[in-house]
Amino acid sequence: MAPHKYITLQPTGDKIPLVGFGTARIPAAETEEVIYNAIKTGNRLIDGALLYGNEPEVGKAVRKAIADGIVKREELFIVGKLWNNYHEKQHVKPIFQKTLDNYGLDYIDLYLVHFPMATEYVDPNENLGFLNPKKEFKIVKAPLQDTWRELEDLVDAGKVRNIGISNFNVQSTLDLLSYARIPPSVLEIELHPYLQQKRLVKWAQSQGIQVIAYASFGNAVFTKFPPGTEHLENLMKHPVIVSIAEKHKRDVGQVLLAWAVQQNVIVIPKTVKVERMKSNLDIDHVKLDDEDLQKIAKLEANARFNDFFESTYGFDFPLFA
Repeated sequence: MAPHKYITLQPTGDKIPLVGFGTARIPAAETEEVIYNAIKTGNRLIDGALLYGNEPEVGKAVRKAIADGIVKREELFIVGKLWNNYHEKQHVKPIFQKTLDNYGLDYIDLYLVHFPMATEYVDPNENLGFLNPKKEFKIVKAPLQDTWRELEDLVDAGKVRNIGISNFNVQSTLDLLSYARIPPSVLEIELHPYLQQKRLVKWAQSQGIQVIAYASFGNAVFTKFPPGTEHLENLMKHPVIVSIAEKHKRDVGQVLLAWAVQQNVIVIPKTVKVERMKSNLDIDHVKLDDEDLQKIAKLEANARFNDFFESTYGFDFPLFA
């Protein structure tokens, strides 16, 4: 069942589906089949990134779906992300071209700055990550203003429709807005009932920046947990979420997605199972009431699972402090 709801992006007026599909942590060997099935099931928003190591396979699936007549290119909304090692202005356009070549498309719909930090250049044919080949975490002096100018050039050239940011807070976004000729259309952040980020979401939306949530299922999608979060119950099994799901005769995943979508937040759940793809899309009829929302509000734990601690990423960096 295809999503019926879209949000309009500024400044282009492009429409982005409220429910899409994420490509993180899908093994490259499985990606083409998974993404093809996702599109066949009705997904029109595909959220990808160079870091995920499966862009070429995402591209094959997209092109196959178009060639098979399942979808037209203009009906799809394809996302890519600029990795940390390529913020220096001389690297932005070449690495974007790599993403475009990987996808095998003429343009992409949205290109995001993956994290608000610039790290030392690494050959893109190496294994990408947060550390350089010497296993060091090294920040470089690459002002985001210079990076952003390069992204604006890509928009001017017609290679990118919209540009945006990911994992930014209000301070870093506010600084960007002070010089951006083309403002960010989207902010993608970790968002789930254990990390609700209500003030950030409200402020971003007030600035005309739409929000995409990643990790909508919270700690259920992670294998390593930052200090202080290990005790939290698997969000997909939490009694509050389970009881709300039973009340609405829906599954817990649908409740978690509907919770975000009711805030006009875009969701990009990932699954390899076609039945789950269908149920994740089929959330139009899940209407959480005030009682449900109040119960979920109480689950706030300020628990960020995608944080940079030695125990989770092999280095310590307080990006979100």
